[in-house]
Amino acid sequence: QRYCQDTYRGQLASVHSAARNQELQKLVQTYNIILSPWIGAVTSCRAGQWQSYWEDSSPWNYANWAPAHPLRVVTTCTTLSVRDGLWRSRFCFQLRPFICQY
Repeated sequence: QRYCQDTYRGQLASVHSAARNQELQKLVQTYNIILSPWIGAVTSCRAGQWQSYWEDSSPWNYANWAPAHPLRVVTTCTTLSVRDGLWRSRFCFQLRPFICQY
């Protein structure tokens, strides 16, 4: 997120519809990226409740989680699968490609 902000003056992508999710999946496929990229969703425990939210503070009005996701054990970040378009929780410290919107 910080690299996206500092380098591109943007945010990690937030996804608010199935059409946008599919558009981003196709975009990633054109770059022949194998490792699923970060999008801007984070899942964490706030005031005793697990919740997902967008880093850009936009409304949480769409989700496309893979089965058994999001993980609700520790704070996690989210990847968009190149293969199936589903979202998966991953540890935030992993180095991965990312989708930056600006």
